[in-house]
Amino acid sequence: MHDTPPAAGRLFVANRGEIALRAIEAAQALGMEAVLGVSAADRDGLGARTADRAVVLGPAQAKLSYLNAGLIVHAAKATGCTALHPGYGFLSERAELAELCEEEGIIFVGPTPASIRQVGDKLSARAMAKRAKVPMTSGSDAVDDVDHALRIAATIGYPVITKASAGGGGRGMVVAHTPEELASAFDGAVTTAREAFGDGTLFIERYVEVARHIEVQVIGDGKGGVVHFGERDCSIQRRYQKMIEEAPAAILSPPVRARLHKAAVALLASIDYRNAGTVEFLYDAASEDFFFMEVNARIQVEHPVSEAITGTDLIQAQLKLATGSVDSFDQSAIGTHGHAIEARIIAEDPDRDFMPSPGRITRWDPPAGEGVRVDSAMETGAMVPPYYDSMIAKLIVHGTTREEAVERMAKALDTFLIEGIATNIPLLKVIVAHPDFRTNTINTRWLETVLLPQFRAQQGR
Repeated sequence: MHDTPPAAGRLFVANRGEIALRAIEAAQALGMEAVLGVSAADRDGLGARTADRAVVLGPAQAKLSYLNAGLIVHAAKATGCTALHPGYGFLSERAELAELCEEEGIIFVGPTPASIRQVGDKLSARAMAKRAKVPMTSGSDAVDDVDHALRIAATIGYPVITKASAGGGGRGMVVAHTPEELASAFDGAVTTAREAFGDGTLFIERYVEVARHIEVQVIGDGKGGVVHFGERDCSIQRRYQKMIEEAPAAILSPPVRARLHKAAVALLASIDYRNAGTVEFLYDAASEDFFFMEVNARIQVEHPVSEAITGTDLIQAQLKLATGSVDSFDQSAIGTHGHAIEARIIAEDPDRDFMPSPGRITRWDPPAGEGVRVDSAMETGAMVPPYYDSMIAKLIVHGTTREEAVERMAKALDTFLIEGIATNIPLLKVIVAHPDFRTNTINTRWLETVLLPQFRAQQGR
């Protein structure tokens, strides 16, 4: 049976958790109906109850529900949906999903399949950045084997880092300071990349030892028009996974910030990029140089800090652009105000080496107040299933200055009460209280090399 969509359209949300709830609420605010595809594990969740309709895609296992592109598009078509929002993770950067939507006449709220492929392959993205004259570290094409890797590293100079061509998230990444380290780790990196992405192709880049992770939020109109919504500093990371993000990146000088924005916009304008994306860079604070890393062809987890400083609902912006209610955005109308910080609340146990902590939440009492926002689909009585990513909420604060935002984050973490499961809130409190964080003298390795040893010592481990 095929339902008839309303005049304003009907959105199928192909995701779960807080981003599904965000997409549902954004669609409803624009007068669209929202249909949520859920697994059996999520059928009674807050997202399913908030959507105008929820359909069960399949069992709890992601490969049988959220990762089945054919099933998702069939459900979207069967429920009369005119557009599909993929969220982040799962199939959000799979060209297959965007192609199936095109074949069925469903608007994909994201880039074209061609753009997803172009930026998704890291080697292709490096070539694209080179053509657009975006600064990059020294690097290679595909590496054939360990002997080839050693020859390339000798040319680039140590330290080097291996990266998987087919994906990110730290899989296939190995930092080597010597030929011996590279030789011993190379085959393992190939295996890790092959298991994660089905493709073990690696390439090598010069490794920047002390760097910040800075990224620029952009939206393209698909016709060469690209605007930015400022940059974010995502340098607080554990095992290459972001934990705290800020906007703007307070470490940047105005001239460097302007050059960064210009590079990101030029890069995606060069491929007529459509909808939301993020261009990621490494930033060397000592030299004030930045280097292209990759493009994420989707909305990202940390987009709320960009929303906070620009006053723009980026999910609504995505929907407006995709459905044709706006043709493009005006850069001169996008300003920034104040400073925002996001902390990812993760169901993992710091006392058990950050093991996932699924289970039922017996108390959910999030913070509130001026400049405080919580994005989550959790509530008292909700179950955190063991099948998916363990992030359960995003705590976002906004202040007129970084100092005010930091104080608001500290107070918000103190009053965020979650019982029934373990979370990383104790670690977040230690991070936010640390003098290095307060003075903004951190880098991408700071959490693992400075903070975590101190944190474990405090715990007596």
